[in-house]
Amino acid sequence: MATIEVVPVTDKGGVKEFIALPKRLYRGHKGYVAPLDMERGEVLSPKKNPYFTHAKAQLFLARRDGRVVGRISAQICELEQKLRPGTGHFGWLDAEDDPAIYQALVKVAADWLRAQGATRMVGPLSFSSNEETGLLVDGFDSLPMLMMPYHAPYASAHVEAAGLARLKDVVAYDLDKRAYKPVGSSRMLEKFQSDGSIRLRGLDMKNYTRDLSVILDIFNDAWADNWGMVPFTATEIAAAAASMKPLIDPDLVIIAEVKGEPAGMLVCLPNLMEAIRDFDGSLLPFNVFKLLWRLKMKTLKSSRIPLMGIRCKHHGSVLGATLLPLMFDRLKAPFLKRGLERVEMSWILEDNLPMRRVIEGVGGKVYKTYRLYEKSLA
Repeated sequence: MATIEVVPVTDKGGVKEFIALPKRLYRGHKGYVAPLDMERGEVLSPKKNPYFTHAKAQLFLARRDGRVVGRISAQICELEQKLRPGTGHFGWLDAEDDPAIYQALVKVAADWLRAQGATRMVGPLSFSSNEETGLLVDGFDSLPMLMMPYHAPYASAHVEAAGLARLKDVVAYDLDKRAYKPVGSSRMLEKFQSDGSIRLRGLDMKNYTRDLSVILDIFNDAWADNWGMVPFTATEIAAAAASMKPLIDPDLVIIAEVKGEPAGMLVCLPNLMEAIRDFDGSLLPFNVFKLLWRLKMKTLKSSRIPLMGIRCKHHGSVLGATLLPLMFDRLKAPFLKRGLERVEMSWILEDNLPMRRVIEGVGGKVYKTYRLYEKSLA
């Protein structure tokens, strides 16, 4: 067996190889659709991804006989260090079905993180918990979804054999339109709105940047105490607003206001992976026109709710417990009007029981599980 060599990515050619590997590994798998090469390149670029304003990372490729057989990243985030000192992350982990490749990749990432002063590695996160989170361990044939990673069924065993231990599972819920139901009675929901103190509205496209900033500010507050939370910075909020705009349907975004103050939000996005299912990552030569047509004509049948939450001040109150059901109730009509048939709600911590009860109350079913791992570097 030829020696496995793991080398840092140092040029554009290496980045292209880094992006291309999963397509070769997973092409033809039911649960996989290749993300757009251009989008992946922007995420990996220190010049274009605002993550790098407060973090540094190194990409690595594993080669055998000169052929790329695996990839991984190692990254240190300054914001993470303030919240959880000593924790470094790894991500972008994909490789051929060979435990030796995974062992070599994990070792190199661990060595890099240790050299940066990390005493613990956690992942996979590509690059942070605000992006792709976890290793897929169940639901391999399920619907490919926007900003949710795919991994082969063999990956988890190889990761564990490389010395990483299970830390936390996160789940994705699937909700079919036939199962979509309100939480509680309509009379109860109407009662909470009867005095006019609660207002539910869609996103105002004339004030798009303002409303997206409000949504992400609520997100930062709502999940401040959540496991693994790293807040969006102002630069990241601006970048997220720009990247989501082509997908935004203002009627599928709900902002809940209590006495005029934004208190909760829910964002449902059409599933880009459905729109690019036959592109193999490329927009050339004519796929860009296909994509624009599919988005404009609203032909997509699946969607994802990547953002939802209630401000911390309302947690544990009757009002707070009612806002999310109210937003789901408000979402149903535009969801059906657009012709959507399925929505994924992800990711949700396995032990976030209050959120899970609400999602299961509207008819959601767990259909994918992602696992986060840790390893001591001391």
